[in-house]
Amino acid sequence: MTMNIRFLPPLAAVVAAISLFASPLHAKDQPATGLPTVSLKAGNQTIRADVAATEASRQKGLMFREKMARNDGMLFVFSDLAYHAMWMRNTPLPLAVAYMDDAGKIISIHEMKPFTEDSHQAAGPARYALEMNGGWFTTNKVNVGDTIKGLEKAPKAR
Repeated sequence: MTMNIRFLPPLAAVVAAISLFASPLHAKDQPATGLPTVSLKAGNQTIRADVAATEASRQKGLMFREKMARNDGMLFVFSDLAYHAMWMRNTPLPLAVAYMDDAGKIISIHEMKPFTEDSHQAAGPARYALEMNGGWFTTNKVNVGDTIKGLEKAPKAR
């Protein structure tokens, strides 16, 4: 059924107009999570990453997130340089995680399956982890040994 907007009552017309301007396109720079964001570079790709820099935000991570834009991700900032590990409890998206050292050099990349509790541990001491959609690193030819740029702009772990 097609509806002509000129026949809508005035309040309904206002609501319809507001909904047109409240589309996600206008809010794309706002984090859906309420977390701070940072712009990163990996190869020739620009990434918009939500930043998990607190214990609570690192524990929640991308749990319950059902979709993520192609170049969106989540950056985990750890207070200690250690062999950190990720799992996919309550996470419906297939994800890939890259662990980085203090300088942003990728030390390992792991593909992770949704809703699993398999541990995906960094191959060496890591300060950061970047979760992206599954296959993102392979598709964009970002490999172990490459450097993620822009990490210095991320909030410090607390």
